[in-house]
Amino acid sequence: MRLVAAGTRMPGWVSDGFDSYVRRLPRELSLELMQIPLGHRPKGGPSDRAVAAEGERMLAASRGHRVVCLEVTGQALSTPQLAARLRGWMNAGQPVALLIGGPDGLSPDCRAAASLEWSLSPLTLPHGLVRVVVAEQIYRAWTVIKGHPYHRE
Repeated sequence: MRLVAAGTRMPGWVSDGFDSYVRRLPRELSLELMQIPLGHRPKGGPSDRAVAAEGERMLAASRGHRVVCLEVTGQALSTPQLAARLRGWMNAGQPVALLIGGPDGLSPDCRAAASLEWSLSPLTLPHGLVRVVVAEQIYRAWTVIKGHPYHRE
């Protein structure tokens, strides 16, 4: 799996939290982070070009992958539902790219390419926190698949 995230300057706690969960994943379910530089946003101007440029880079980094967009308006998944999706993705053998947009969201092209728009919460979350939460949720879903006691219902 690949987490493609707009933005390259994250606080240390983001890297530490993300890496903590990535290290726990088995070899057959690796999660790599690809950071995409933010597009240039003119001061007080429209952000359309910046979002489009980020989207182009995100889709290029996702070539050959099943695209899943992280969107506040997307589908909320329970842990068992995510585990079932993860099992399906793993069985399909196609790598998955999870996309996290920049401050102005994902481009329409990214959303159009997505097989799923996944919402972690109806709240708008800081982009760095989303990286950590996604890594933890992927780890948690994997533990459900393997019958590991990490997740309790």
